Amino acid sequence: MVAYSPGKQEARTIQVKANHKPKPSGGKGRAALDWWVPESNPAQVVALVDLSTRSIWLLLKEELAVLAQQKSSARFHIYMYSDPEHKPRKLGRLAHSHEFGRYLLCNRANELFGV
Repeated sequence: MVAYSPGKQEARTIQVKANHKPKPSGGKGRAALDWWVPESNPAQVVALVDLSTRSIWLLLKEELAVLAQQKSSARFHIYMYSDPEHKPRKLGRLAHSHEFGRYLLCNRANELFGV
């Protein structure tokens, strides 16, 4: 998808990745949203969507590379636990959906698109 910003007079390419709802991580773990994004993805922005809550997080390609919790087979894997009580194994990185608040569409629209 391409979004044109009249205010910034530029277009940005966006790849949209969606989840219907959180699912058990690893098939039987805590509920989480997760997305796999190819490292070679040509889009400037990746939109991560949770259809069950109508939430959209916007990450620049460079941010995705830093925030992804896993990287394998030339793909980034980013996930967000929906249970705020869950204690992830590795500390020091974002892991819960509420921790990604600054990347929500409502908080990024002006910065990325000038609206």
